[in-house]
Amino acid sequence: MTKARLEAFSDGVLAIIITIMVLELKVPEGEGLDVLRPLAPVVVSYVLSFVHVGIYWNNHHHLLHAARTVNGAVLWANLHLLFWLSLVPFVTGWMGENHFAATPVALYGGVLLMAAIAYYILVRTLIRHDGRESTLARAMGSDAKGRLSVALYVTAILLCFVNRWIAVAMYFLVAAIWLCPDPRVERALDR
Repeated sequence: MTKARLEAFSDGVLAIIITIMVLELKVPEGEGLDVLRPLAPVVVSYVLSFVHVGIYWNNHHHLLHAARTVNGAVLWANLHLLFWLSLVPFVTGWMGENHFAATPVALYGGVLLMAAIAYYILVRTLIRHDGRESTLARAMGSDAKGRLSVALYVTAILLCFVNRWIAVAMYFLVAAIWLCPDPRVERALDR
């Protein structure tokens, strides 16, 4: 099967996820900058989630660009990823509205962890479909960044009940690690 419909569907779902997140930002009453101060946790959680969803969109684009075709297993692996990403607006809102309380921060990390695992499954499913000698297989290699991300998410989830701010900082760290598109795919495609 061609991958065009999968790309279009995924782009649409990710656009809706971002739209839902921004709709959670409520306009404050009043005109002074002081009315924005209580919204700071909501805005920070939105920015963090926007960056994470943007990173998934960017890397998903590169991933599918490197893939030749898709099959039913790839479609299901992709839906698995989109399921976890579709929960991001919920946990983002809960975390922001509760000023980064430990339980919402832990659940937020749990959703990010499951999205990371789902992305790993999608990558492996695409490689299995395209073959171990494919451009995608060569590009992905050992996926050290992916494994590091999972380790950081697990650590952050455990730490959030000790110090939630360390956990939030670790979520930002994972975003910083992935902020630039994965150069492995671009290099492999250039060859």
